[in-house]
Amino acid sequence: MDGVNVARTTPIRAGDPGSRRWWPVLAAVSFALTGCAQSVSGTPVAESAVSVRRIEGSLAELLPEPSRFPARYPAVVLPPQAATAAAGDLDGVGAGATVNPSTCTPPEPEPGGEPAAVAVGTDDASRSTLTVELSRSAEPVAALRDQLGECGLIQVRRAGAASTVTTALDRVSPAGTDDAIALRRTVVPEVGGAGLTQTMQTSIGQIGDVRITVTSMTFGAGQPDTAAVDEMFATTAAAVRGS
Repeated sequence: MDGVNVARTTPIRAGDPGSRRWWPVLAAVSFALTGCAQSVSGTPVAESAVSVRRIEGSLAELLPEPSRFPARYPAVVLPPQAATAAAGDLDGVGAGATVNPSTCTPPEPEPGGEPAAVAVGTDDASRSTLTVELSRSAEPVAALRDQLGECGLIQVRRAGAASTVTTALDRVSPAGTDDAIALRRTVVPEVGGAGLTQTMQTSIGQIGDVRITVTSMTFGAGQPDTAAVDEMFATTAAAVRGS
């Protein structure tokens, strides 16, 4: 079901013309509803709840083939377990990490939900990767935008290692989806040289219930490949929208 239509009615007051004609009807409806209310159980659903359109097809089917990646990024599709780990690395936090402030902790995947589909291309010459991730999400991009706006600098501790993650939203968002954001993220480990610093350029968009995340990640002084991110975001958005 794509959505819920809620009919609005105009209240009838006792002094309104023709109100006497409606009182028997209203009384009957009131009586019927009262009788039904005694037998209805369950949790009420807010009328303002938003229904998110489901995109047909599995995420693995919607994911662009490795051949669609730029030639300098030979790509492979990751198996589900590796895809989950890769997705966690791209947000600078990862599964099982402790985040300060805690309100900046990324949401965990829904148990039993469809696993993310991830393809990764690698440019060995520049020590950079280009990653495309598809996941299911009922959360609007606007909610993520609001969270990131409050989480520009966070401290992350995972498996005994600590890092500082800085995230800055771009002023310009990519086109081709229902809503989207672009961001630059830097992960600086507490221990280790400058060569271990990760810098990422990410575009995130939503079409229906499919979340598209495209990231270029480099190490050290290298700069992310923004052009490759734009290319693969457009390619992926077209594939999802055309499904």
